[in-house]
Amino acid sequence: MTIADRVSGPSAVSDAVVAGTVVAPAPTAAASAISLPAVGERELRLDLFRGLALWLIFIDHLPPSLLTWFTIRNYGFSDATEIFIFISGYTAAFVYGRALLESGLVVATARILRRAWQIYVAHVFLFTIFLAEISYVATSFENPLYTEEMGIMDFLKQPDVTIVQALLLRFRPANMDVLPLYIVLMLSLPLILVSMRWKPDVTLAFSVLIYAVTWKYDLYFSAYPNGFWAFNPLAWQLLFVFGAWCALGGARRMSTILSSPITISICFAYLLAAFLVTLTWYVPSLGRFMPHRLEQWIYPIDKTDLDVLRFAHFLALAAMTLYFVPRDWPALKSRWLRPMILCGQHSLEIFCVGVFLAFAGHFILAEVGGGAALHALISLSGILIMCAVAWLISWYKHVADKSASKKSASNADLAGGG
Repeated sequence: MTIADRVSGPSAVSDAVVAGTVVAPAPTAAASAISLPAVGERELRLDLFRGLALWLIFIDHLPPSLLTWFTIRNYGFSDATEIFIFISGYTAAFVYGRALLESGLVVATARILRRAWQIYVAHVFLFTIFLAEISYVATSFENPLYTEEMGIMDFLKQPDVTIVQALLLRFRPANMDVLPLYIVLMLSLPLILVSMRWKPDVTLAFSVLIYAVTWKYDLYFSAYPNGFWAFNPLAWQLLFVFGAWCALGGARRMSTILSSPITISICFAYLLAAFLVTLTWYVPSLGRFMPHRLEQWIYPIDKTDLDVLRFAHFLALAAMTLYFVPRDWPALKSRWLRPMILCGQHSLEIFCVGVFLAFAGHFILAEVGGGAALHALISLSGILIMCAVAWLISWYKHVADKSASKKSASNADLAGGG
């Protein structure tokens, strides 16, 4: 049995790209089940791990190299995809849950649809430029394998039909599956928030029910020209809704359980067991120690439909992270982690840049060749470029905000304001 047989589904992205800024708002008096945190600073841990996931995704999209062994998918069942979707649900519910309480359903829905439209435009832009990049390389170097490997052969055969299917989110080249998933999840957010306002626990239970029905009856979203979505929204919505549930009071209610030594011990044991299982994928001789019944039960570990083993693995990682990385962790203010945090704060843009860089790196390695040193150089160069772009975006927004503030003050002076 190969690794591909054991872990089905694409190895790629994720991104889940997160909406809005997570700055804890002031409490609002509302007869609602939604529980928002009190005023506080931006939750840097979310930005940190979102940025980390972006780096891991970029490295995983390159051909296997030395740095590939630093990504989490080699040591357990889950990968950066789960990190992105959970943080997406958490921050989206946090931001737009506040809008729902303050401004009502209509305004909150309008803001959510605006964000979904922004992600859709980014997806179309990424699709267009990505196609141009692949087509140019394939034509210039007379190597049609690039078009086949990146999944755009159908576009070259029927560009008119394929473009329409791409606009409908049914056709996607390689590494472009996460944004369509996130668009669908964002479109469902108004209903999720309204349900959360009524009964958060019932909403989460209904999400679990949808997940179970999806597995029971093999429900899926069809893709063009055949097959299905690489990330099934009917299954991955569970992680998104769970993130929303945690943001709106669930995490606070679970804090005692999460900090329990028993919980941490169970999580550690599960992570260790998952590591030992994945070890047999890379050292086949260890496979004889795996009970045959256990192999039959756990394989294949499906990524497309978010296998329960992947979900449990992410929960264990999240619990361990909360235990060892508290909110006031001093390193969060460190300049060494600042580049990763900046990437997480501008995840949509950095994700798009990462897709371009991954193909460019793949092309260089395919044409030039080279050993581990070139792989490492390309990986590190790509991460540095992503950090530079994140810093540039942050700098521009800072300058724009200062300019807007000065203009506002000037207008107030002219109007006789104080």
